[in-house]
Amino acid sequence: MSQQHSAIAPAPHLAEAKRSDWWRDAVIYQVYPRSFADSNGDGMGDLEGIRTRLPYLRDLGVDAVWLSPFYASPQADAGYDVADYRAVDPMFGNLLDADALIRDARELGLRIIVDLVPNHSSDQHEWFKRALAEGPGSPLRDRYHFRPGKGAHGELPPNDWESIFGGPAWTRVTEPDGSLGEWYLHLFAPEQPDFNWDHPAVGDEFRSILRFWLDMGVDGFRIDVAHGLVKAEGLPDLGSHDQVKLLGNDVMPFFDQDGVHEIYRQWRLILDEYSGERIFVAEAWTPTVERTANYVRPDELHQAFNFQYLSTAWDAEELRGVIDRTLEAMRPVGAPATWVLSNHDVTRHATRFANPPGLGTQIRTAGDRELGLRRARAATLLMLALPGSAYVYQGEELGLPDVVDLADEVRQDPAYFRGAGQDGFRDGCRVPIPWTRGGSSYGFGAGGSWLPQPPEWAELSVEAQTGDPGSTLELYRSALAARRAQPDLGAGDAVEWLRAPEGVLAFRRGDFVCVANTSGESVTTPAYGRLLLASGEVAEVDGDAKVSADTTVWWTTA
Repeated sequence: MSQQHSAIAPAPHLAEAKRSDWWRDAVIYQVYPRSFADSNGDGMGDLEGIRTRLPYLRDLGVDAVWLSPFYASPQADAGYDVADYRAVDPMFGNLLDADALIRDARELGLRIIVDLVPNHSSDQHEWFKRALAEGPGSPLRDRYHFRPGKGAHGELPPNDWESIFGGPAWTRVTEPDGSLGEWYLHLFAPEQPDFNWDHPAVGDEFRSILRFWLDMGVDGFRIDVAHGLVKAEGLPDLGSHDQVKLLGNDVMPFFDQDGVHEIYRQWRLILDEYSGERIFVAEAWTPTVERTANYVRPDELHQAFNFQYLSTAWDAEELRGVIDRTLEAMRPVGAPATWVLSNHDVTRHATRFANPPGLGTQIRTAGDRELGLRRARAATLLMLALPGSAYVYQGEELGLPDVVDLADEVRQDPAYFRGAGQDGFRDGCRVPIPWTRGGSSYGFGAGGSWLPQPPEWAELSVEAQTGDPGSTLELYRSALAARRAQPDLGAGDAVEWLRAPEGVLAFRRGDFVCVANTSGESVTTPAYGRLLLASGEVAEVDGDAKVSADTTVWWTTA
């Protein structure tokens, strides 16, 4: 028998508002609002556009939708520079649009998770504007990290910390009298001053912001830079002149400080006051999965992104290692593992896997696109078979590659325009997704799109792939339906590894078996039962299965 993937009718999508542990095996879909759907033809996605596409997400089979920031913002960093945490930026709509979106999602059985950005604000936030206007000694400056400079005339930054976006993590201000004065800390862009979480007003404000959105009906928060809120006492020098390369490899004086955990314990008390099992999800870059587990202890956050998994190569031995370490780290704290392959900050995995391993998560070459798509499809089935919760980034269900050849003049990633630091090529994964074969923006909106889409995306659109049994979209739909239908998929904290040829992962979970062939050639394995789904070609003969290269297969023995 030769099979791409079987057509499985989608299971009914039921609202589970009273289920107390929905998040333990949830599939959560990330929407990047400016690139999902444009309702008014201005070339920029918006909340009303998202609302009109919610039935698509319900039918895809996801459980929740995570929205990247849509707050009032000057957009110096695509909305991660927030000027007002209780307002919607006009480019995305208004609070009534947010309310309608939340209500419609609930009626469709979908939950809404919103981004929260507590590490820093915009420099246009009212607190920061007043801090500048009032000058040295202003109480508002204590809510940020203002410091006098070093040197005879204060001309040097207060310490040697570097911005993630490149250059010093400090900017000197011009005081109201026109003189050069104090410096302020910004771990990211200068337009994103870091809050001082030692000041009680900052904690009070964010507890109020949490209640504002919980009262609006959101189901949870994804916490941006969750590891960055607390800085080491005294803001000590780091001493390295290549600090960016240290990120994720060691505990830094500005990241992953133990003090962040008391903040999240306070937040958890607020969340638990609300019905419906609302959740927190941490974006926490830590040196190890063991330190990530600290964020999801029973009285803190619910989930944390598994960046170690995202950055693992398509290699059976490496994948098994990170899977085992993740499950072992999460088990003592009782939290679910999470699995993610792409997001708005990294090269899409269809392109990462198209290139040789070892190039990191920001890749600037297209590579072998056929190989990349084949591996991406296989990686998806592997991810969805693992115990815990999975994240899907918009467009990955279409098999979209990164757009690696955007012209310099159309790029908008702020890091692209800086001389050093974080790679500035995130625009490639943020290009608006295609809905139809035609139109000025392939159905994204009536007025083009804020980043140009490649012409080949017409045949990757939702319209082109719907109903095609060999398409990536139908593979995702079938996989998510099967995941709902199979009692042994989803929640849990263990896998039973099975013997397998070199380059192959095989594991059992109850009556379910997953085999992932990461090698570059076909392999023969036992046919473990009834074939549920396969990302590529599988031939079954006399109780054995010939699994093609870079293919994942699901079986059930029930």
